[in-house]
Amino acid sequence: MKRLLLLPFTLLLIVSCSDDLEHSPTEISQDQSFSIEQINDFIHSKTQKNKVFDWSEASTEMIHSAAAASDEIIAIGYTASGYDNLEELIGTKEALPDAFLTERDAILQDILEEERRVTGDEDLELSQILPFELDNEIPTLAVKITSLTTLERLRSDVNIRYVEPMGYDPADVVERELKSSSGCSANPSSLNGGDYSTTSSYNAKIPWNFNNHNVPAAWSQSTGDNISICIIDTGAGNGQDNLGGQFASGKSTGRFIHKYSTKYSGSWWWKKKDSPHDQCGHGSSMAGLAAAPWSTDGNALGVAYKANLVTVRAVEDVLISSSNEKNGVKDALKLAGNRSDVKIVSMSIGNIISSGTVRDGIYYAYNRGKLLLAAAGTSTSFTNWAGVIFPANMSQTTAVTGVKAQSSYQRCNTCHSGSKVDFTIQMQRSYDSNRNSIGLSANSNGSKYISGSSAATATTAGIAALVWATNPSMSRSTVVNRLKNASQLGNNRSGSYGWGNINAQAAVQGSTY
Repeated sequence: MKRLLLLPFTLLLIVSCSDDLEHSPTEISQDQSFSIEQINDFIHSKTQKNKVFDWSEASTEMIHSAAAASDEIIAIGYTASGYDNLEELIGTKEALPDAFLTERDAILQDILEEERRVTGDEDLELSQILPFELDNEIPTLAVKITSLTTLERLRSDVNIRYVEPMGYDPADVVERELKSSSGCSANPSSLNGGDYSTTSSYNAKIPWNFNNHNVPAAWSQSTGDNISICIIDTGAGNGQDNLGGQFASGKSTGRFIHKYSTKYSGSWWWKKKDSPHDQCGHGSSMAGLAAAPWSTDGNALGVAYKANLVTVRAVEDVLISSSNEKNGVKDALKLAGNRSDVKIVSMSIGNIISSGTVRDGIYYAYNRGKLLLAAAGTSTSFTNWAGVIFPANMSQTTAVTGVKAQSSYQRCNTCHSGSKVDFTIQMQRSYDSNRNSIGLSANSNGSKYISGSSAATATTAGIAALVWATNPSMSRSTVVNRLKNASQLGNNRSGSYGWGNINAQAAVQGSTY
């Protein structure tokens, strides 16, 4: 490694630690490997004050141990000499400058030589340590690395921005606590008749909370025509006709839905691209809240029922946790960024652990003018201490959370709040935590209750589409300002709930709350 020798580590989370982890983190020396318990204790200690964990806080030994405990894939963010402010550069060019590709090739060659030495396999090929295709637009790598020496040298390289165990998931916390409740429920719910009204045409269902935000009143002026919303989530269910053949039916004609997948399953030569079909149910509900059709089957309609929809299956559930999911979200953000018709990206997914790979994808889409809406976090009332999660905590994203339907602001039972929140949506009855907003199911043509900041984010995506449709040439900042001015706390931002509840009619009109 000649070049490196010269150079001096829930739904949305969504998951958190149970009471038996409420103790001081294990003391860790710098010359030992780490157990999963020690790593998770360390992560837990860093997230106690409403913080998102970043692997830059961990030692190289801990990063090495975390990688060894997962899939050994390391995420590497790099730069080239003379290039500053990558946050503003990524996504502004069709391809990376040659200097970046030269730097990338040198990094990969150094890693390959060291891996050959450590493994004793002189015939080891680069393709055998690269789990994904090389990215020529974003300066990030995913490489299988077993050598601690390689990680140490990478972290001392001035052109390396981050080194992270890409596939590490705090398994003993997740599995023990809420992994089975990671936002997935594909089947329809039995709805209380008081939680929706029906339209005079086709008897479509209007969720109760749409009226709280004056969404039906806004429809006389805008329905989201000619605006495309991208939902990055678990996909769109192929058993739901309103996200299939009936998407452009009834009063929702003249629009399209495009379905993609950027997520792989498996690893190495067993790896395959997933179908775009939702196996979880979460993505279908989010798509429904944002843009379900005013169809003829009496199903729940979405806020922007004339908007186009692009759904991307990038994750298995609401947690961005595995290497496949982090790479999938990054590629989904690139897909959205490269589509000129997409104005809005809605992400009701996240984690309390930051990912450089996903972060670079956020920069890419943001620098291409997209409005990036992200859920502030969803968990149980006992674990929503975590504050606003990643990527909603980033300055490039607009964070949304859910609140109860009452005059004073109180987060929903499963919602996160904090200073990073920008907007709120009333999506839970103040007197019944089981009666929430209503979206589409994945496996049949029914509707289901959907809760948390996930529902609030998708609803806000629909409202943003209504606003943007009044003048498609508007800039992202103009749309956000109209949402802010039309929000209840527009003149007095809250430290926990941002600009507060949005008045969709006022936002569409360009007036104040």
